[in-house]
Amino acid sequence: MDGIIFDVDGTLWDSTDSVAESWNLALREHSSLDLVIDADILSRLFGKTMNEIADAVFPMLSPEERMRLLEICFDYENRYLETHPGTMYPGAVDTLRRLSKKYPLFIVSNCQKGYIEAMMKSCGMESYITDHLCFGETGQPKSVTIRLLMERNSLNDVVYVGDTQGDADACRDAGIPFVFAAYGFGEVPDASQKIDSLPDLCNIF
Repeated sequence: MDGIIFDVDGTLWDSTDSVAESWNLALREHSSLDLVIDADILSRLFGKTMNEIADAVFPMLSPEERMRLLEICFDYENRYLETHPGTMYPGAVDTLRRLSKKYPLFIVSNCQKGYIEAMMKSCGMESYITDHLCFGETGQPKSVTIRLLMERNSLNDVVYVGDTQGDADACRDAGIPFVFAAYGFGEVPDASQKIDSLPDLCNIF
Protein backbone atom coordinates (compact mmCIF):
# COMPACT_ATOMS: atom_id res chain seq x y z
CA MET A 1 0.00 0.00 0.00
CA ASP A 2 1.40 3.38 -1.00
CA GLY A 3 -0.98 5.77 0.75
CA ILE A 4 -4.03 6.42 2.93
CA ILE A 5 -6.51 9.12 1.90
CA PHE A 6 -8.79 10.72 4.49
CA ASP A 7 -12.05 12.57 4.35
CA VAL A 8 -12.31 15.55 6.74
CA ASP A 9 -15.76 16.21 8.22
CA GLY A 10 -17.05 13.27 10.21
CA THR A 11 -13.72 11.49 9.79
CA LEU A 12 -10.93 13.66 11.21
CA TRP A 13 -12.99 16.28 13.02
CA ASP A 14 -16.41 17.77 13.71
CA SER A 15 -16.61 21.47 12.88
CA THR A 16 -20.39 21.80 12.68
CA ASP A 17 -20.75 24.22 15.61
CA SER A 18 -18.00 26.57 14.44
CA VAL A 19 -19.16 26.47 10.82
CA ALA A 20 -22.74 27.22 11.87
CA GLU A 21 -21.56 30.23 13.88
CA SER A 22 -19.53 31.56 10.95
CA TRP A 23 -22.36 31.08 8.46
CA ASN A 24 -24.90 32.82 10.68
CA LEU A 25 -22.52 35.75 11.02
CA ALA A 26 -22.13 35.89 7.24
CA LEU A 27 -25.89 35.71 6.70
CA ARG A 28 -26.55 38.53 9.17
CA GLU A 29 -24.00 40.77 7.51
CA HIS A 30 -24.60 39.96 3.84
CA SER A 31 -28.24 38.96 3.43
CA SER A 32 -31.75 39.72 4.61
CA LEU A 33 -32.74 36.05 4.82
CA ASP A 34 -34.67 34.92 7.89
CA LEU A 35 -32.51 31.83 8.18
CA VAL A 36 -30.51 30.29 11.02
CA ILE A 37 -28.03 27.49 10.37
CA ASP A 38 -27.34 24.96 13.10
CA ALA A 39 -25.04 21.99 13.58
CA ASP A 40 -27.79 19.48 12.83
CA ILE A 41 -28.43 21.03 9.42
CA LEU A 42 -24.74 21.06 8.58
CA SER A 43 -24.15 17.46 9.67
CA ARG A 44 -26.58 16.37 6.95
CA LEU A 45 -24.85 18.53 4.35
CA PHE A 46 -21.19 17.77 4.99
CA GLY A 47 -19.81 15.52 2.30
CA LYS A 48 -21.96 17.01 -0.44
CA THR A 49 -20.49 19.20 -3.17
CA MET A 50 -20.63 22.99 -2.93
CA ASN A 51 -23.37 23.15 -5.58
CA GLU A 52 -25.52 20.63 -3.70
CA ILE A 53 -25.10 22.54 -0.45
CA ALA A 54 -26.08 25.83 -2.08
CA ASP A 55 -29.22 24.25 -3.54
CA ALA A 56 -30.20 22.72 -0.19
CA VAL A 57 -29.58 25.76 2.02
CA PHE A 58 -30.68 28.59 -0.26
CA PRO A 59 -33.50 27.20 -2.45
CA MET A 60 -35.30 30.55 -2.22
CA LEU A 61 -32.51 32.27 -4.19
CA SER A 62 -31.57 32.12 -7.85
CA PRO A 63 -28.67 29.79 -8.72
CA GLU A 64 -26.35 32.77 -9.12
CA GLU A 65 -27.39 34.29 -5.78
CA ARG A 66 -27.03 30.92 -4.05
CA MET A 67 -23.42 30.54 -5.12
CA ARG A 68 -22.57 34.16 -4.34
CA LEU A 69 -23.88 33.84 -0.79
CA LEU A 70 -22.31 30.42 -0.34
CA GLU A 71 -18.90 31.79 -1.34
CA ILE A 72 -19.30 34.51 1.30
CA CYS A 73 -20.22 31.89 3.91
CA PHE A 74 -17.19 29.81 2.95
CA ASP A 75 -14.89 32.82 3.23
CA TYR A 76 -16.21 33.56 6.72
CA GLU A 77 -15.91 29.87 7.58
CA ASN A 78 -12.25 29.53 6.59
CA ARG A 79 -11.24 32.62 8.58
CA TYR A 80 -13.38 31.70 11.59
CA LEU A 81 -11.93 28.20 11.83
CA GLU A 82 -8.42 29.58 12.27
CA THR A 83 -9.41 30.90 15.71
CA HIS A 84 -12.44 28.67 16.44
CA PRO A 85 -11.36 25.23 15.18
CA GLY A 86 -13.56 22.18 15.07
CA THR A 87 -13.18 19.30 17.48
CA MET A 88 -10.73 16.60 16.44
CA TYR A 89 -11.95 13.08 17.04
CA PRO A 90 -10.17 11.26 19.89
CA GLY A 91 -6.70 10.16 18.92
CA ALA A 92 -6.82 11.80 15.49
CA VAL A 93 -3.54 13.70 15.51
CA ASP A 94 -1.62 10.90 17.23
CA THR A 95 -3.04 8.38 14.74
CA LEU A 96 -1.91 10.53 11.82
CA ARG A 97 1.52 10.91 13.40
CA ARG A 98 1.91 7.16 13.82
CA LEU A 99 0.58 6.25 10.38
CA SER A 100 2.72 8.90 8.66
CA LYS A 101 5.81 7.00 9.74
CA LYS A 102 4.71 4.06 7.58
CA TYR A 103 2.61 5.57 4.76
CA PRO A 104 2.16 8.87 2.93
CA LEU A 105 -1.13 10.41 4.11
CA PHE A 106 -3.50 12.47 1.97
CA ILE A 107 -6.82 14.31 2.24
CA VAL A 108 -9.61 14.54 -0.34
CA SER A 109 -12.81 16.40 0.51
CA ASN A 110 -15.81 17.98 -1.21
CA CYS A 111 -15.07 21.21 0.66
CA GLN A 112 -14.13 24.65 -0.60
CA LYS A 113 -10.56 25.75 -1.26
CA GLY A 114 -8.81 26.83 1.93
CA TYR A 115 -10.85 24.63 4.29
CA ILE A 116 -8.35 21.77 4.48
CA GLU A 117 -5.52 24.23 5.05
CA ALA A 118 -7.46 25.92 7.87
CA MET A 119 -8.14 22.55 9.49
CA MET A 120 -4.54 21.37 9.28
CA LYS A 121 -3.15 24.66 10.60
CA SER A 122 -5.56 24.90 13.52
CA CYS A 123 -4.90 21.30 14.57
CA GLY A 124 -1.15 21.17 13.92
CA MET A 125 -1.19 18.30 11.45
CA GLU A 126 0.48 19.89 8.41
CA SER A 127 3.67 17.85 8.79
CA TYR A 128 1.75 14.55 8.57
CA ILE A 129 -0.13 15.23 5.32
CA THR A 130 1.72 14.78 2.03
CA ASP A 131 -0.89 16.32 -0.27
CA HIS A 132 -4.57 17.27 -0.41
CA LEU A 133 -7.21 18.14 -2.99
CA CYS A 134 -10.81 19.31 -2.81
CA PHE A 135 -13.92 20.07 -4.86
CA GLY A 136 -13.16 23.78 -4.61
CA GLU A 137 -10.00 23.16 -6.64
CA THR A 138 -11.24 20.57 -9.14
CA GLY A 139 -14.98 21.23 -9.46
CA GLN A 140 -15.31 17.47 -9.97
CA PRO A 141 -17.08 14.63 -8.11
CA LYS A 142 -15.10 13.13 -5.26
CA SER A 143 -14.27 10.01 -7.27
CA VAL A 144 -12.57 12.15 -9.91
CA THR A 145 -10.80 14.28 -7.30
CA ILE A 146 -9.45 11.10 -5.70
CA ARG A 147 -8.09 9.89 -9.03
CA LEU A 148 -6.53 13.29 -9.77
CA LEU A 149 -4.73 13.25 -6.42
CA MET A 150 -3.57 9.69 -7.08
CA GLU A 151 -2.26 10.62 -10.51
CA ARG A 152 -0.25 13.62 -9.38
CA ASN A 153 1.32 11.59 -6.55
CA SER A 154 1.84 8.41 -8.62
CA LEU A 155 -0.32 6.35 -6.26
CA ASN A 156 -1.59 2.91 -7.25
CA ASP A 157 -2.48 1.10 -4.03
CA VAL A 158 -4.44 3.30 -1.61
CA VAL A 159 -7.43 3.17 0.72
CA TYR A 160 -9.90 5.93 1.54
CA VAL A 161 -11.24 6.54 5.04
CA GLY A 162 -14.62 8.30 5.14
CA ASP A 163 -17.93 8.37 6.96
CA THR A 164 -20.77 8.56 4.41
CA GLN A 165 -22.40 6.53 1.68
CA GLY A 166 -21.22 9.23 -0.73
CA ASP A 167 -17.63 8.44 0.28
CA ALA A 168 -18.24 4.73 -0.28
CA ASP A 169 -19.77 5.40 -3.70
CA ALA A 170 -16.85 7.65 -4.66
CA CYS A 171 -14.38 4.91 -3.74
CA ARG A 172 -16.33 2.38 -5.79
CA ASP A 173 -16.26 4.72 -8.79
CA ALA A 174 -12.56 5.47 -8.27
CA GLY A 175 -11.76 1.77 -7.94
CA ILE A 176 -10.19 1.88 -4.49
CA PRO A 177 -11.02 0.22 -1.14
CA PHE A 178 -13.13 2.07 1.43
CA VAL A 179 -12.84 2.07 5.23
CA PHE A 180 -16.00 3.27 6.97
CA ALA A 181 -15.54 5.63 9.93
CA ALA A 182 -18.60 4.43 11.85
CA TYR A 183 -18.31 7.20 14.47
CA GLY A 184 -18.97 9.94 11.88
CA PHE A 185 -22.05 11.56 10.36
CA GLY A 186 -23.29 8.89 7.96
CA GLU A 187 -24.38 5.29 7.60
CA VAL A 188 -22.85 2.75 5.23
CA PRO A 189 -24.70 -0.51 5.88
CA ASP A 190 -22.77 -2.50 3.29
CA ALA A 191 -19.27 -1.39 4.31
CA SER A 192 -16.90 -4.36 4.24
CA GLN A 193 -14.41 -2.73 6.57
CA LYS A 194 -15.12 -0.25 9.35
CA ILE A 195 -13.49 1.43 12.33
CA ASP A 196 -15.14 2.65 15.52
CA SER A 197 -12.38 5.16 16.27
CA LEU A 198 -9.41 6.57 14.37
CA PRO A 199 -6.79 4.70 16.46
CA ASP A 200 -8.33 1.48 15.11
CA LEU A 201 -6.52 2.26 11.86
CA CYS A 202 -3.20 1.57 13.54
CA ASN A 203 -4.37 -2.00 14.19
CA ILE A 204 -5.38 -2.45 10.56
CA PHE A 205 -2.41 -0.84 8.81
